[in-house]
Amino acid sequence: MRTRTLLTLAAAVAALTLPTAAPAGAAATPVLTTGGVGGTPVAAGSGVTASLAAGTAATFYSSTTGTSGVRCTTSQFSATVTDNPAAPGTATESLSAHSFANCTSNVSGVTGVNSITVQNLPYTTTVTSAGVVTVSPPSGSTIRTTVSLRTLLGNVTCVYQGSGLTGTASNANNGIAFSNQPFSKVSGSSLCFANAYFSATYAPVTSGGAAVFVN
Repeated sequence: MRTRTLLTLAAAVAALTLPTAAPAGAAATPVLTTGGVGGTPVAAGSGVTASLAAGTAATFYSSTTGTSGVRCTTSQFSATVTDNPAAPGTATESLSAHSFANCTSNVSGVTGVNSITVQNLPYTTTVTSAGVVTVSPPSGSTIRTTVSLRTLLGNVTCVYQGSGLTGTASNANNGIAFSNQPFSKVSGSSLCFANAYFSATYAPVTSGGAAVFVN
């Protein structure tokens, strides 16, 4: 009897100390989900899109602290998820479109903005579980943006390039924020400032109409 009691006690202690096995077939939570943290996985091949957060603008300013440059009240990006591994990890997307509209400029001598065109697409975008977003151009290329301006002397074209973008993803607004991302002028008139710093907040980021969360 005493032997049986000791064996029962030992079995109970083992049950308390051994880790509980996950149910058969249970899947780990991926980096990107919809419906909430730990929600429905965003499948590879799914589209992801976002516009500017309400009441904000995308800006290309001549310095990190100034307000001289170009301001756009409409901007949108579209991407496709190519890999969404288990968290913690890094999800990968292919950024295929990035547009700007309703842009104005307060640069002296500039009377308007014709267009802003993002080139060398698609870009590779990664999102880590820590919320770090990185946008990279194709190998051997750059992130390049062409800005067409109306001036007192006619239209001028300013071309800027950068090695990449780094932003921050937040579940508070399901958004991605970029702040003072540097670009340098590679061609253009003296009305084109030598450096451009890009800032914008896109929210909410959605997939299939549902907000995307980072795990």
